[in-house]
Amino acid sequence: MGVAEVRRFNRVVTQRVGALHDAYLSRGRPLGQDRVLWEIGPNGCDVRSLRARLDLDSGYVSRLLRSLETAGLVRVEPSEDDGRVRIARLTADGLAERQVLDERSDELAESILEPLDGRQRKRLVAAMDEVARLLTASMVRVDAVDPRLPAAQYCLESYFAELGERFEAGFDRSRSISADNAELTPPAGLLLMATLHAEPVGCGALKFHGTDPAEIKRMWVATDARGLGLGRRLLTELERAAAAHGAPAVRLETNRNLTEAIALYRSAGYQDVPPFNTEPYAHHWFEKRL
Repeated sequence: MGVAEVRRFNRVVTQRVGALHDAYLSRGRPLGQDRVLWEIGPNGCDVRSLRARLDLDSGYVSRLLRSLETAGLVRVEPSEDDGRVRIARLTADGLAERQVLDERSDELAESILEPLDGRQRKRLVAAMDEVARLLTASMVRVDAVDPRLPAAQYCLESYFAELGERFEAGFDRSRSISADNAELTPPAGLLLMATLHAEPVGCGALKFHGTDPAEIKRMWVATDARGLGLGRRLLTELERAAAAHGAPAVRLETNRNLTEAIALYRSAGYQDVPPFNTEPYAHHWFEKRL
């Protein structure tokens, strides 16, 4: 369902923005090279981050960079801090070319808007914003990971830091009911991590209790990734994992200051229940039958 519409949209967009031409924006290069040039930016970018940001494999990025180096627009050199890291930087000609690309891109955007009346422009810009947000959401990956991985630890530490900022009396993890690495490792439990362009942007965890309800723990979404529906997606994936493990229900507790989380749980079918544990930071206890 919807596949034909997505394909039609892709055809219209690639034609309208000039992606079909070998010389994008009349600069003598295809769109891929120009996008890499623009993405490197005035401050440079390490090649690994460049690959992740554009979701391209290393071989293809290397070929694009070599083409730009041959044209005298880019140089790639080892990082001063770590010789294993390669940094792509724009040359003086590359900076000048990036400025031209910005100007030509503005002209292209204006040519798209110019034939439309004011009402149509507002509709198009709003629709583009919505499409960009939804396409970004579709690029998020959610995978079960070892909670000991550095990226997973980053998510968990970010979760603790946010609780410390939002709770009236702060947050001391030693006082809270535990969900340590061992408890979030199969078969005791699991940790899901969400990534966007290979960067961690969210997490959620389960603690299994045999045939009793599973506990949802450590629900967190990065500030920059909010508005993508990621919290609901993580919640849905946790419910599926709990059901697959044989849990009859899922339970969670939360603090009254986490109003967005409370609204999410209630809209997802979670019911208020009497306290089922002694979590000192909890004001609400929820359960959902699976």
